[in-house]
Amino acid sequence: MQVFVTGASGWIGSAAVDELLADGHAVTALARSDASAAALEAKGVRVQRGDLDDLDGLRRGADAAEAVLHLANKHDFSNPAVSNAAERAAVQTFVDTLAGSGRPFLFASGVAALAPDRPATEVDASQFHGPDSPRGGAENLALEYVDRGVHVVSLRFSPTVHGVGDHGFISAITDAARRTGVSGYPGDGTNRWAAVHRSDAARLVALGLAKAPSGSRLHAVAEEGVTSREIAEAIGAVLDLPVTSVAPDDVPAHFGWIGGFFGMEMSATSTATRELLGWTPTGPTLVEDIAAGAYTTPEVR
Repeated sequence: MQVFVTGASGWIGSAAVDELLADGHAVTALARSDASAAALEAKGVRVQRGDLDDLDGLRRGADAAEAVLHLANKHDFSNPAVSNAAERAAVQTFVDTLAGSGRPFLFASGVAALAPDRPATEVDASQFHGPDSPRGGAENLALEYVDRGVHVVSLRFSPTVHGVGDHGFISAITDAARRTGVSGYPGDGTNRWAAVHRSDAARLVALGLAKAPSGSRLHAVAEEGVTSREIAEAIGAVLDLPVTSVAPDDVPAHFGWIGGFFGMEMSATSTATRELLGWTPTGPTLVEDIAAGAYTTPEVR
């Protein structure tokens, strides 16, 4: 299958592209920079230069493909409105282009705010609607096109897709520990984050393309929930720093931008996803990755 991929040089996307190629798919990838283009071409990927703001380019890529995998996001946490608007526009462009074709459209989503008081499941609908909501309400927008001839699959990734080389949320929490000299956790540290190793997340993407029915919500979740205190204790142990609670009022100053996420309950299950796809995560746990130096070894930082 000819697959058009955005975010193909990113943390999840680069691993997902490897899985697609291993499964025999041909990949065309959107690339913003010369370095990304060169890395993708070295894998045997056809490169289309452009970015998420180039909606005509997204339309051309989708037109020429048999499936679209949308993993790119601006992730501008200092100005989330920019990221939300870009995501909304990109998803709208893709589903309008694919409407009536029956072709697959798989896209990145998440488990945040699905079920704040319990682990989220695949049947929980996103509460985000409209262009001004997180991710521009893209999941609900895309799922509206199931009845308009698009094979829509939502890929809900854990808040931490971890591994050596990850510069995401756990990296930011580790940086806060270095900066402050203590490894902190918000409040009582009982809120939980779902977690998945990058290799397992990438395999789920490929299985989702191969097997998931239209309208599926897939959970890339290997661990239902790791508490913020467990995360802080693992970081403290590897950095040899004291571990302490951070009062809610002090969270923004202590953690910076990541503080708004670190105190959230973002646990989730993946029972339905595993049964549907025959997906069995085999990668290290989050604490194992932290203990092994995935976020502290200089050569991978």
